Amino acid sequence: MGALLKTVAMAVAACAVLWGCGGGGARTYNQTKTTTLGEELLDLQKAYEAGAISEQEYEKQRNKLLEQ
Repeated sequence: MGALLKTVAMAVAACAVLWGCGGGGARTYNQTKTTTLGEELLDLQKAYEAGAISEQEYEKQRNKLLEQ
């Protein structure tokens, strides 16, 4: 009976270890920013001056950038 108990305990321990190594399915994302705030503001201003975005969109995005 002791050998059976020992075998079951080892099996449970092995399952616990393997279960913990599963990763849980959580995804993580890393985003690296390669532009400076100044560059982003200049790009935004160019888009506005070119007529690609409205004044309202420009102000909204500008404020969003400055709040970061």
